[in-house]
Amino acid sequence: MNWRDYWNRDTPIYTSERHKMLHYRLLANDIIGLIPSPKAVVLDYGSGEALLADKIAARCARLYLSDAAPLVRERLTERFKGNERIAVLSIDDVSGIADASLDLIVVNSLVQYLSLDEFRALLRLMHEKLKADGKLVLGDIIPPDISPLTDAKALLSFAWQGGFLRSAITGLARTAFSDYRKVREELGLAQYSEEEIVDLVQDAGFEPERAERNLGHNQARMTFLARPSSQARDTEDLTER
Repeated sequence: MNWRDYWNRDTPIYTSERHKMLHYRLLANDIIGLIPSPKAVVLDYGSGEALLADKIAARCARLYLSDAAPLVRERLTERFKGNERIAVLSIDDVSGIADASLDLIVVNSLVQYLSLDEFRALLRLMHEKLKADGKLVLGDIIPPDISPLTDAKALLSFAWQGGFLRSAITGLARTAFSDYRKVREELGLAQYSEEEIVDLVQDAGFEPERAERNLGHNQARMTFLARPSSQARDTEDLTER
């Protein structure tokens, strides 16, 4: 099994429906705060089920939702089939988006499931699709010194505030004995220091900076904001002239 196969089914990662809804509500609000204007074209790459994508789409001109798992895409298509601002894409479909056409790209809680070569290829693709003044957001990056216990504490704190503490405790115990733990031990999760992320993103032609807070509830993880480098912006300006 690989990570794509794992996510192409119902998983125990959410401890309850309330947990799932609050997770996506928090993430939707975070993304809305990053949208530069109502005319923006936005890509949520590795979107998951994006339960409140309609709220995000209401704040921009176009929202692309892309996910590798066919089951997730089926659910997204069914949920938002009446929303003309939302388009659901496979990962391969993203290459068909016009170059330099996106104002905002969000890649949240995905990098940990990619190999280093896959991550580098993703950065190159995002650089092609982003406008010269656009922004790439890499969220939920796992630093090398974080432990599963830290993640558990962050979840319990979120659960306490969100009113699903009991199900969170039960869910953590269930996850400990689920195949998620086995798959994680076999495949691992990619972890990067701040310096490593900065180097990789710079190599792809961006100017990165670490955001003050991570997307979502786990503030032990990191989010980075990146814009095409000034050299890339100058090249596009010359092309337009």
